[in-house]
Amino acid sequence: MQRTFLSFTLILMGLANAFSQSDNQGDLYFPPIDSDIWETADITETGWHVPQLQPLLEYIEEKGTKAFMILKDGKIVVEWYGNGADATTNSPWYSAAKTLAAFTVGIAQNEGHLNIHNPSSDYLGTSWSSLTGEQENSITVWHHLTMTTGLDYTVFNKNCTAPRCLKYKNDPGSFWYYHNAGYTKTHAIVAGAAGKSFESYFNEKLRDKIGMQGEWKRLGYAKPYYSNARSMARFGLLNLNKGVWDGTPILKDADYFRDMTNTSQNLNKSYGYLWWLNGKDSYRLPVLTKAFNGKLIPNAPDDLIAGLGKNDQKLYVIPSKNLVIVRMGDKAKKTRFGPSNFDNELWGKLNKLIR
Repeated sequence: MQRTFLSFTLILMGLANAFSQSDNQGDLYFPPIDSDIWETADITETGWHVPQLQPLLEYIEEKGTKAFMILKDGKIVVEWYGNGADATTNSPWYSAAKTLAAFTVGIAQNEGHLNIHNPSSDYLGTSWSSLTGEQENSITVWHHLTMTTGLDYTVFNKNCTAPRCLKYKNDPGSFWYYHNAGYTKTHAIVAGAAGKSFESYFNEKLRDKIGMQGEWKRLGYAKPYYSNARSMARFGLLNLNKGVWDGTPILKDADYFRDMTNTSQNLNKSYGYLWWLNGKDSYRLPVLTKAFNGKLIPNAPDDLIAGLGKNDQKLYVIPSKNLVIVRMGDKAKKTRFGPSNFDNELWGKLNKLIR
């Protein structure tokens, strides 16, 4: 492997007591919001099996990774860029950005703009779909957050948010299906509730509050978020600390945060409010309609929560270990959507390093 492709940053500094296995998140470090400064930590003082770092980096490079970060207690332990990318490269989050929308909905509810148990038509207006008025009124914001709207997932373009594409199939709350159009409507819900564009509200209430950069870009009917890896890591750190950034609550509703990051319904136990959850006894996957027994990512810690996007965009948050892990890049495996077998394979490699 050529060294030019291993342009990773490993800083050997910090104190050993920064790496205790305590989950006391009061000890978390937060980088300043108006600076590129981000404290690093000494991987040799983590208790990890450091000889496994190089094999891990070689593996992620081979799998088309462009950016890879590991934060411990908020500090950077590993920061790697390759395959033509560097720290300034903005990459798409794809469906991992659903977590950004779920968080923003929580802020909007806390500020009194909406109630997730109200009909989404309260904020979208009537005739946002091809459903009858009674059918529209039976779909709540909560159904959009939990992928249980009951909208027809057999339409040709599952990203299409035009009324002609949004048809009735199941009663709301009776069936789980990973329907992108139902999710995308959360942007319009926030905009209608807050009285300003979703992008403006998101930037003001979330992005700028924690020093992220990036933007939402239209891609057909979809609107993925693009940012650098450090911005994704900042959002992961915010969720590691349950919505509080360096003592400042960004999402003040602790109950909403709890509900967002735990099983939201009984149809897919491994799904919260647009977040994927590990450690449950069953899960469902995008595109498919059947349930599978077992954990979503068997090799990963049970308390892992994740934003997972097309082409293997990964945001892992592991409270028990005070870890945030980011992977951005091209698809690593044949599976293109959300969770993939790359998750379990990657965690097999990570476990050899992080012990």
